[in-house]
Amino acid sequence: MAENIRVRFAPSPTGPLHVGGLRTALFNYLFAKQGGGTFILRIEDTDKKRKVDGAEEYIINALKWCGVSADESVIAGGDAGPYRQSERNQLYKKHLQTLIDKGFAYYAFDSEEALDHHREDHQKKGKTFIYNWHNRLKLKNSISLSKEKTQELLNGAEPYVVRFKCPENQTIKTTDLIRGFVEVESSLLDDKILYKSDGTPTYHLANVIDDHLMKISHVIRGEEWLPSLALHCLLYEAFGWKKPLFAHIPLILSPSGKGKLSKRSGEKAGVPVYPMAWGKESKINGYKEEGILPEALINFMAMLGWGPGNEKELYTLEELVKDFDISKISSAGAQFDFEKLKWFNLKHLQKKSGEELLELLISFGCNTKGLSKEKSIEILNAAKERSNTLKDLWGVCCCFYEPPKTYDEKDRKKAISKNTKVVLESLLEMLGSLDSEDAENIRARIHKFCEDASKGEENIKMREIMMPLRMAMVGSLSGLDIGFIISSVGIKESCNRISGFIKTL
Repeated sequence: MAENIRVRFAPSPTGPLHVGGLRTALFNYLFAKQGGGTFILRIEDTDKKRKVDGAEEYIINALKWCGVSADESVIAGGDAGPYRQSERNQLYKKHLQTLIDKGFAYYAFDSEEALDHHREDHQKKGKTFIYNWHNRLKLKNSISLSKEKTQELLNGAEPYVVRFKCPENQTIKTTDLIRGFVEVESSLLDDKILYKSDGTPTYHLANVIDDHLMKISHVIRGEEWLPSLALHCLLYEAFGWKKPLFAHIPLILSPSGKGKLSKRSGEKAGVPVYPMAWGKESKINGYKEEGILPEALINFMAMLGWGPGNEKELYTLEELVKDFDISKISSAGAQFDFEKLKWFNLKHLQKKSGEELLELLISFGCNTKGLSKEKSIEILNAAKERSNTLKDLWGVCCCFYEPPKTYDEKDRKKAISKNTKVVLESLLEMLGSLDSEDAENIRARIHKFCEDASKGEENIKMREIMMPLRMAMVGSLSGLDIGFIISSVGIKESCNRISGFIKTL
């Protein structure tokens, strides 16, 4: 392991942060923190056409919400900045010229029309057009042209790109910390564009230069960049720079297991793919809005493609830092399981105190006024055992703060019988006669009421009493103990709810 660990997460602000990107950032963060190193957030914004307003801010805020904080970034600063690629163009030009001067890169003046013609011609012959050693002398570039002609074109502002001169016969040996040793024949590679005609670098050039100048020791990134590894290794060799160690993490697969988790496959399965809401007019909810805790999301994402090698599943971020081992990242894709994420969330919710949960619900936008803080904490401590998300938690608890506005139609049909109205009117009388709002006393009196009803002429069953009572109090057939609910909201409010439900019969 390197003495001074420096890793980076380098997203492009072309849209919101996908959970796949979040996992890449997390693995970088865990690796850095475990080794006492530095985690850098670099914004790769050289693609001006695809840049989306607000995306950079979203990425920063989403990582912050998840607790994955950068040591060096646009916000935190640092000695290796600027941390936005659009502010580093002079550095790219300088190092690009070095490659050109050393003969590792060259100017290419081919028009798009000319290249399209070559592609079509190859296609007709059943071949694939590759711009490299076997045809570069037949194309319009500074290798096939004289120095004078090349300079003439440059002076005349002829549009050009700069391409890397890929060697003809070289076996490129690369090592990946996850996938092991790989060999690639350079003759199969094309001469990649390093600098575009609009005066901006491509990902390949900027990435290698930035990683070197920022002293990146380990490049931990998604496996979609694996095909670029050979080129990047050649670039390091061309510059005469020491290569970082590479690790390419596997894809996150869709809930069906077919293909990667994308916005489309997520929507199809009803699964968010962003940590937080994205968009202004047509907002797309993320996991924050679904009521998922950031620590649960981080715990779940860490277990996608990685495992500690034992049966432990529940982790805090600090515990993940302690146990993380990059060698235990799988090379196989990991299927996204939303139900498993909700299980993680349940477990993290259960670890929260009632006071912490109250603060979370308030920040979630829930109206918890009307009851004392102490009563709210008591309710939340009881409700957290059956709530997968903050949404679920509020679904269980909202009946303590406000009467039901609607009644679940399916549950309503189950609850109502020919005896319902008479039963509820009798319950009103019984509850109105109580001189104590103690939950145990209410439970005992309801139990006695049910016993007496079962012995009467109508032989009313307990379900014929408890189901409509719960509908009146909660609006559905789910929820906490009914005695606890009546005790918490009070006899007067409970009678109002029962009366209101009777009117709907």
